[in-house]
Amino acid sequence: MAEKTDLSLVQDIIRAAGGHAASLRELTERHRAEDIVAVLIDEICARCPPPVNEDPVLVEFVVRTPGGRLPHWLSSVSGAPVRAVPRGGEFVAMRIEYVLDDLVREVFGPSRGLPSGARETTLFPYSGSDGAEKIGPYILAAQQATATVLAGCTSAKPDLNELTSRYLTPKWGSLHWFTPHYDRHFAPYRDEEVRVLEIGIGGYRHPQWGGGSLRMWKHFFHRGLIHGLDIVDKSHADEQRITTLIGDQNDPDRLAEIAAEYGPFDIVIDDGSHINEHVRTSFHALFPHVRTGGLYVIEDLWTAYWPGFGGDRDPARSGATSLGLLKSLVDSLQHEELPAEPDRTPSYADRHVTGLHVYHNLAFIEKGANAEGGIPPWIPRDFDSLVAASSGGEA
Repeated sequence: MAEKTDLSLVQDIIRAAGGHAASLRELTERHRAEDIVAVLIDEICARCPPPVNEDPVLVEFVVRTPGGRLPHWLSSVSGAPVRAVPRGGEFVAMRIEYVLDDLVREVFGPSRGLPSGARETTLFPYSGSDGAEKIGPYILAAQQATATVLAGCTSAKPDLNELTSRYLTPKWGSLHWFTPHYDRHFAPYRDEEVRVLEIGIGGYRHPQWGGGSLRMWKHFFHRGLIHGLDIVDKSHADEQRITTLIGDQNDPDRLAEIAAEYGPFDIVIDDGSHINEHVRTSFHALFPHVRTGGLYVIEDLWTAYWPGFGGDRDPARSGATSLGLLKSLVDSLQHEELPAEPDRTPSYADRHVTGLHVYHNLAFIEKGANAEGGIPPWIPRDFDSLVAASSGGEA
């Protein structure tokens, strides 16, 4: 596992990327240009799609800073991820060059839909001695490698359907069809400095499996910090902007510790054990640590019907399940309409659930202030009185 980057530096770069030009000047006054560029190169490599060029290509990536030009060399070849490598004796096919401020905005700034074009590219002449028949494949490989690297430089909104396939998550196209719903509900958060917590990193108890979903969210929320919680050590998935945590989602004390250190969260996603008791425990422990305007997401609602997960085959007896929780939240949304009872105190969910969207096996719960006020007391509470009042007193 590579050494983790200073998180405060990453956050400073993200904030400067969304600010005024003066913010970028202040960034280079507070941090060394070499450290800033190292963060950018790491991010670009993580975002690059899988290379398609079969002939290996070395791309020189140059960043112009106030103190001079900082070169890095990125290796691109089919079957391996794009990665930064030491400059060896390999022939460099392409050079991509950015001004530091432009690259910071391009990588971490609010999404502008398409790359800005604020870069220079140079194709170096073919230097092989094995004949003109090699020139065509050389140019093709160089073009493909350049396109791959430039795809990693943009903050343009990626397609979640493509990302779930790239990072091998089952959220679309296999076990589930979640990503269109995620796209719809997560779109307003796309350009924010969100903090995301996902329960369940994947790979079960295998120490080197899982983490694809965290990488997908890192790419999608290009200005966010992503946290993953699992009962098994999954630190192999730690990388820039991804932090993995160990804990039991059915332990409210551990969840409170995590929220105190890493929250409040903009989004919490429960893709953990799917045991109904665990789902309910996690919601009650973590929902108070979702910021106002945030979302709490529960996946795999099918377990509410399966006794092996603590569910019940009879929907009428779903009270202790994840779906029972969601059904109770419908009442929480309407709590101000309940007849007054002297001993009744609104719960936290009553006061803070403002919206509920339920799809096949997936639910989104909106956090806010549920205090619009009930129907005024002067409006009749029975139908006959309401009819009489609306007709001027006539029956």
